[in-house]
Amino acid sequence: MIISRTPFRISFFGGGTDYPVWYEKNGGATLSTTIDKYCYLMARHYPPFFPVKHRIVWSKIEAVNSYDEIEHPSAREVLKYLKLKEGVEIHNIADLPARSGMGSSSAFTVGILHALYGLTNQPVTKLKLALDAIHVEQNLIKENVGSQDQVATSFGGFNKITFAAGHKIKVYPLEAPLGRLEELNDRLMLFFTGFSRTASEVAAEWIKSAPKKEKELHAIHEMVSEAIDILLDANRDINDFGRLLHEAWQIKRGLNSAITTDNIDQIYERARQAGAIGGKLLGAGQGGFMLIFADPEVQPRVRQALGNLLHVPFKFERTGSQIIRNGPDFVPDAPMEGNFGPDKIRERGWGTKKS
Repeated sequence: MIISRTPFRISFFGGGTDYPVWYEKNGGATLSTTIDKYCYLMARHYPPFFPVKHRIVWSKIEAVNSYDEIEHPSAREVLKYLKLKEGVEIHNIADLPARSGMGSSSAFTVGILHALYGLTNQPVTKLKLALDAIHVEQNLIKENVGSQDQVATSFGGFNKITFAAGHKIKVYPLEAPLGRLEELNDRLMLFFTGFSRTASEVAAEWIKSAPKKEKELHAIHEMVSEAIDILLDANRDINDFGRLLHEAWQIKRGLNSAITTDNIDQIYERARQAGAIGGKLLGAGQGGFMLIFADPEVQPRVRQALGNLLHVPFKFERTGSQIIRNGPDFVPDAPMEGNFGPDKIRERGWGTKKS
């Protein structure tokens, strides 16, 4: 049996610029991190003496003889894409629910790809996992999804991810001053607001409005570099990051009416009245997890103000998707652009408002 473990992600800035309809013409960038909440995929060859050839266990149990019969879209298309000849059994277990804005769909796709590559003894890099997952979701399932989640959950860590024409994607790990990311992590809170519509449904409405929102999307793109500047400068007030989150959320919620609801707006306003500096709804919109930025001393008041919502503590993580069988088991990528500290990053133009 092979078990893959793939982290969920938090996207801070740049969401919306990672859709091909936008970045193929304008370029795009996101700033995100993975957290210590995971999607686990267990895969094994299904013994031939059972009455069906394949068994897929998620929120449903599917027992089928052909891939085309599989209801779960990602499981179906990944198995068809890899063309496995033997029967397979797949089980999914996750720390967070689906449709919650944490990149769960892409974590599943990356995780099942990783598990099945492991099952068939095929070495795979994090970059290939990400690109394969993008292909499956965008071209085979034909979902209205961006390209950041597949990369974020595959690579892991706190990264700037850039997108350019021709699906050119690069990953730049952030090497912030010592303790800076811990300082940020201490100010972030996650609250579950309830289930949203599927990301693809909400995103479809966003895609229709994107050509009319060029000014806002360019502003969202520039915020990625501004946020990096804040994190790289240990002398900057870390609360500037929270203020920028607030500014970005005001822009994002104005992009399309499908992104927020009266209930979401009320949750955010209650957090702000309790002392929170900023925040955003994670994912495509209308539900899922709300990210709140608040100083540690006011967080008890924020929790009290949002007492009807589930608070989920978390920590940043750096591993990305792994095969957990006697420890990590993957083929590392050659550095795409290298891991750079603040000086090197600035030399290459990363962290400037021009990137």
